[in-house]
Order: sequence, then C-alpha cells, then structure tokens
Amino acid sequence: MSDSPTARAVARDGLWDNNAVLGQMLGLCPAMAVTSSATNGLGMGLATMVVLVMSNALISSLRHWVSDEVRIPVFIVLIAGMVTLVDMCLNAWFHDLYKVLGIFIALIVVNCAVLGRAEAFASRQSAALSAFDGLATGLGFTLALTVMGALREITGAGTLFANAHLLLGPHFAFLETKVLPADSGALFMILPPGGFLALGLLIAGRRWLQRRADRRAAALAGAQAAH
Repeated sequence: MSDSPTARAVARDGLWDNNAVLGQMLGLCPAMAVTSSATNGLGMGLATMVVLVMSNALISSLRHWVSDEVRIPVFIVLIAGMVTLVDMCLNAWFHDLYKVLGIFIALIVVNCAVLGRAEAFASRQSAALSAFDGLATGLGFTLALTVMGALREITGAGTLFANAHLLLGPHFAFLETKVLPADSGALFMILPPGGFLALGLLIAGRRWLQRRADRRAAALAGAQAAH
C-alpha cells in the first residue's frame, strides 16, 4: 500500500511515541497487578507480545474476508484464540510463571492495546507489517512493565529479577541480582499503592524526555533555517 508507514516509524510508534502503557495508558490492569517484580513484568509483557504478533498477523491475513459490520466480534474471537494458545503453552512449559500471572493471562483478551492495534493497524495493513507492529507494540509494553517492575522491586525488596530461574527457566538465572542489603527496601513499593507511584514517575519521566527532545529538535530546525 502506498500509504503504508515505514518499519522505522512503526517501531518508534510502538516503542516510544505511542507506548501502550506510558503513552496511551492502556493495559493498566496488568501493569498495576503483576509488576511487583521485574520478572513478573517481563513474563507478562512477553506473553502479551506473542499475542499481539500472532493476532495482528492473523487479522491482517483475514481482513478482506471480514465485513465491517462484524469485524469487532471477529477480532475478539481471534484474539481470544491466540490468548488461549499462549495460556496453554505457559501452563505446559512455564508453569511457575503461569501460576504467578494467573487470571491476568486470560485478561489479555480485553487488553485495549491488543484490540486497538487490530482495529487501527492490522485491519488496514499487510500481514508482515502488522506482525512487525505487534512486535514493536509488544516490546514497548514489555519494556514499560519490566522497568516498572524493576523500579518497584529494587525500592521495595532490594532485588532485581528475583526468582527468574524459577519463573522463566534456568537460562534466566543470570538476571537475578541483589541490589540493596536485606530488609532495606520499602514494602510500600511492592504493594498496590506503589504501583501507582511507579507508574506516575515513569509517565512523568517519559514526558520530560519527550519535551527535551522536542526542544532540541526545534532549536536545531531554527538554527538550520537561520543558515
């Protein structure tokens, strides 16, 4: 399609400009509920990313056979099928992580970020580009949840990626780090109120960085125009 965005624009949009959590503030239920540790945030983010990639590719492939009148119910059914597949795979191969994430895996079906990308992007673009959009959006979602979980875990428990070898597999044991001395964390941060504080700090930090980048771009443009 002549009006298709470039891969670079899709990547920037999913990772930064319209980050699902920090930019659009979507998927806040799992962002608040499972990010008591970086390991949980990483696991939830990767599960959502897999659903995004598969559902975007499938919906894009079938978009010409789905009428506008029934597209939303069809999209939801397709997304639910992908979520069920991911749920069964986690239960089979990552059972400890499956038990920790619990109902929030199934709730990926109602994550507005997933349905939003299906409606706004996958239903209009090619399967390959839609799959890449799902990957970029999923990576942005994973990054936000992991950073949020890391912030809460470090300040709340003094650890980073605790129990990664149990939840993600023995190959992830290298991620486990003791950052602060034992019993030096603030329990508040790994409780629900700490999730709101961590999210607010990350959103504020992203907006500060964005405004700083915008000012630099404007100054550069002004300097170029002067010459």
